[in-house]
Amino acid sequence: MKFLALLVALVLEQVRPLRERERVDRLLRDYAAFVERHSNAGEYRHGLLAWIAFVGSIAAATAIVFQALWAMSAFLGLLWSIAVLYVTLGFRRSSDHFAEIEQALRAGDLDTARESLAKWRGASLADLGSGDVARAAIEQGLLSAHRQVFGTMAWFIVFGPAGAVVYHLAALLDEIWGRRADAGADAFGRFAARAFYWIDWVPARLTAAGLAVVGNFEDAVYCWRMQASAWTPQAEGIILASGAGALGVRLGGPDGSGSRPELGTGAEADIDRMPDAAGLIWKALVLWLFVILVVSVAYVLG
Repeated sequence: MKFLALLVALVLEQVRPLRERERVDRLLRDYAAFVERHSNAGEYRHGLLAWIAFVGSIAAATAIVFQALWAMSAFLGLLWSIAVLYVTLGFRRSSDHFAEIEQALRAGDLDTARESLAKWRGASLADLGSGDVARAAIEQGLLSAHRQVFGTMAWFIVFGPAGAVVYHLAALLDEIWGRRADAGADAFGRFAARAFYWIDWVPARLTAAGLAVVGNFEDAVYCWRMQASAWTPQAEGIILASGAGALGVRLGGPDGSGSRPELGTGAEADIDRMPDAAGLIWKALVLWLFVILVVSVAYVLG
């Protein structure tokens, strides 16, 4: 049932992308801002309570609706699962951003490529050259595939629709509150960062393993073991190191926001390697679906 929900949601997102996705994201961010305004007194415990109120309220509502629909009909429960995944998965959005950047670079329109990348990453990247933009796009593609696809899938498989919601919202609060705490701004977002670290601990390693299996396995494992620990956040380092090794390219280094550790082996990641990166993500997705299908069939057969 979960495999079918994932497959239908992924196909539906590709065929008919959610037009209201940006509106949904904006509503979630507005709700997060509302919760913070009424709870942020600059202390760790306030951030903990705010996180529970934000994530817990939406996840609990998702679980209650699922249980009620499932009690009436397994088909209704399946439809609810598909609807939740349709909203929480963002594979098409990530691939669209990636394709826009690649097309702009191939057309020699560096300004448009920078603008698209900045919108995707949420940071100004005005000083990057074409090679740096391509490298940063590959990095963002790997990380977005993890946060918006593989991480959500992992939590859905274990915990159902509520799990997908918990992962999606935890990632959002890490972006809004947690990164601010990492920068030393205040203690309020420290719990959001710590919660997502543990929520993402297993999914990040599953994503890295998937990239290694469908790519250059030996180099991916080597880069994961030897290079990932130098990167912050650690989960991103694991994914990028494995992805870089699987592709046989070098990621990291200066990106306009400071010097970062270099990851991977081989040649510089440039526009000619962008299709390889997209292919790696697609192959990893197929691998995940295949494994989930096998496990589902084995479970049904006992």
